Amino acid sequence: MVKPGNLIDRVRALVRPTSDLDPSRERELKALCRHLGVRLKDLRLLNQALMHRSYVHDADLTRGESNERMEFLGDAVLGLLVNEHLYARFESRQEGRLTKIKSLVVSEAVLSKKAEDISLGTYILLSENERASGGAERSSIISDAFEAVIAAIYLDSGLPAARRFVEDHLLSGIDGFLATDEYKNYKSMVQEHAQKALGSRPRYRVVSAKGPEHQRTFFVELRLGGRALGRGEGRNKKEAEQMAARNALAQLGLVGNKKGRRSSRRRSRGRGRPRRRKKESSG
Repeated sequence: MVKPGNLIDRVRALVRPTSDLDPSRERELKALCRHLGVRLKDLRLLNQALMHRSYVHDADLTRGESNERMEFLGDAVLGLLVNEHLYARFESRQEGRLTKIKSLVVSEAVLSKKAEDISLGTYILLSENERASGGAERSSIISDAFEAVIAAIYLDSGLPAARRFVEDHLLSGIDGFLATDEYKNYKSMVQEHAQKALGSRPRYRVVSAKGPEHQRTFFVELRLGGRALGRGEGRNKKEAEQMAARNALAQLGLVGNKKGRRSSRRRSRGRGRPRRRKKESSG
């Protein structure tokens, strides 16, 4: 039987970071640590957390040297820390509501925004093709790297250090993105409405996709109760589905219509401007 105190040591032993870093990469990672406000004894862990599978493939390394396993561990550590925070902060909220808040906090949209805030994409090791196609800004890549960094901190310095990082770079902004419209899970909202009002499930269909392989734009249609209710577009299917769900909810009057608000603001600005009167003709 494994003693609880030895568990993290056993997990660390399973992580085999790549060989020693070259001086320039070491300087980069030290600069990142200063930027993040963390201290790591083994920078090789952080380096692996930022090693995308495209880089590993091009460098002829093994798949296990990418950040995928660390992302898996970081996802679990993040989930624990977010649950801990929500449990302590929202004392009167029930499980269902806490689960919804958590799903928002750990969503790709939020994590990628936080990764952008700390310029994480700059430090991710990508293949030349992946970087040229915008991989350093791709939400799925940088959000996964954010979770992998949490794993690196956890493995190097333990749970308290990982907690400080998550609190400083994610949970400190929780009020802002809980109130921000773009982070809401519209697909879940549509699902709940469909089950309650119609007893059916919404269905999403890719109508078309345009652009080169590395910069595709997807167009998705949402059908509910046998009729097309909303369309959306996005850089991936998930993003397009979220937009379609939001537009469907706007059609149903369950969320505000952004276009309507923008056009009404334009109209109100127009009304505020004095009109020129036509000169009356004499005689």
